[in-house]
Amino acid sequence: MNVAIIVSEKDKAGLNIKDSLLNLYDFKKINNIFELKNTRLYTLKKDTIFAENIDKEINAELFIFATKHKSASKRPTLSLHTPGNYSKAEFGGSNKKLCISHPVLMKTAFIELNKNAANLHHEVTLECTHHGPYLEKPCMFIEIGSCEEEWIKKPAGDVIAKTIIKTIETFQNKSYKTAIGFGGTHYCPNFNRIMLDSETAIGHICPKYMFHELDEELIMEMINKSAKKPDIVLLDWKGLGKEKQKLLDLLKELKLDYKKTKEIN
Repeated sequence: MNVAIIVSEKDKAGLNIKDSLLNLYDFKKINNIFELKNTRLYTLKKDTIFAENIDKEINAELFIFATKHKSASKRPTLSLHTPGNYSKAEFGGSNKKLCISHPVLMKTAFIELNKNAANLHHEVTLECTHHGPYLEKPCMFIEIGSCEEEWIKKPAGDVIAKTIIKTIETFQNKSYKTAIGFGGTHYCPNFNRIMLDSETAIGHICPKYMFHELDEELIMEMINKSAKKPDIVLLDWKGLGKEKQKLLDLLKELKLDYKKTKEIN
């Protein structure tokens, strides 16, 4: 499988990760592109979240965006998620369109990220599906958060670089049940647990603060935009919020069974 790793020259965390990739692995430079076996490393001039339809410009079967994560808390984090918008596309992408999630890739990367970051002080977490760009090939964001001081720290850059390469080398040999998830906040503690401690891999996650946007079409978008069709729907039952019944009614209309996250071991 041909893989594209994408960073931006505007992104200090992305450049940190790029530096780690080139220092730790034997990439060969060809013009302005770096190659390692079936993997190419590209540096964009634009922000990654606005790299719309980059799969039409770069010949790859899988895209991994290595970037910064920014939050008001400024807490040290290492995170990953699939891009896509449940609502209006305010930060790249298209309105109510999701990219193709790869649950097995995500699970492999999340396990590796936790393993590699064991000696760091960073919180390792999934994030719900959010922001752009929009493309039609499987893709994932992997990020250093959550402020400039953290973006440039070399241990974090090294951890992300090692996680990316190991994931690329191994994810195609993995086999898991797959799922989409509903509920909780932007960060996903109950889904984190499932990714680490079960044989289920999760792709798209819709947090409770986006339930007001949900309709049958958007739920089917979550299902159809998956590299492997989801086997189950997972609900963070205590994190479904005030619009829980709306979600349950939609799942019933679509004849979709579900399990609560606490039922997954």
